[in-house]
Amino acid sequence: MDRRIRRGGSIGALALLLCMGPTASSALWAEPARTASVPALAVSTVGGKQVGNVHYVLLQLERDPQGRGPTVLFSESSTGSAVDEEWKNGARAAMSAAAKVLGEDERNWRLMIKNRSRFSLSSGSSASSAIAVGVLAAWRGDALHSGVAITGVINPDGRIEDVGDLPAKLQGAVEARMRALLVPKGEARTPEWDLFELAQKTGVTVVEVGTLREAYEFMTGISP
Repeated sequence: MDRRIRRGGSIGALALLLCMGPTASSALWAEPARTASVPALAVSTVGGKQVGNVHYVLLQLERDPQGRGPTVLFSESSTGSAVDEEWKNGARAAMSAAAKVLGEDERNWRLMIKNRSRFSLSSGSSASSAIAVGVLAAWRGDALHSGVAITGVINPDGRIEDVGDLPAKLQGAVEARMRALLVPKGEARTPEWDLFELAQKTGVTVVEVGTLREAYEFMTGISP
């Protein structure tokens, strides 16, 4: 079994376990956990204005030798970690998509997720594409390029579908000093906005991706 942990994984695993509690910690001693931290984008309304922001999703992926999965657990005890049911369904779809790309049986997986946002509740499924990339990176042991964020709804078959509020998300990426923003194919330029034009002189490159494989290759430099 491949037991590599992505660069910085030892520190990341420890931080994640401290957040998630004794159950995850005891599992780690049985078999090294595979971890990743991936940036995602969200939009909140502040003072009547849409404000985009980058938040991070911490992932810990383990093999369930008894094949009782797929199991997805959410750590929501701390401030900024609460997520709604649509967000959770998106995370489950992300797990399925990642397993499909890897040719793995998701029934053999247990995934623990902790969302870290400055807002009290994260909603919607636009972070699901980021979670899918993170699951792939955790399982394979690949390092994610820094400064690259993605938004999009992932399907279990790996397709990345449309999301809204992209101008606000682009601004959030700019303020977080991201280098690139990945968006669903066909969404960079629409009747409502032109992200290519908005991104000029911001330092952020807007890239369209249509599948999980495309997104993963851009975010790691490696074809899954």
